[in-house]
Amino acid sequence: MAKDSEKIVALPAIVDLDALDLIRDELIDAVESGPVRVGGKAVERVSTNALFMLLSAAETARRNNFGFAVFEPSAPFRAAVDRLGIGAQFAPIMEGI
Repeated sequence: MAKDSEKIVALPAIVDLDALDLIRDELIDAVESGPVRVGGKAVERVSTNALFMLLSAAETARRNNFGFAVFEPSAPFRAAVDRLGIGAQFAPIMEGI
């Protein structure tokens, strides 16, 4: 996977229902065109729906034979994943944990 062709999607500080439409649209385009890396460094709060959307995007990327990773997940991001008990689903796509 060449770093030049990767699409970077940076998550905002608050990833709630209001932010989902923009992130979803960006992810849809990204997973159809190549490898995707999602930056989670700025995340202060993340909704359950957003986490499931990321898992769905990862599965779409996998079906398209593209890489997908969440890099630099913030402590609140990791805590939300743990609280929901979906760490096993995120383990293959999380970097920097």
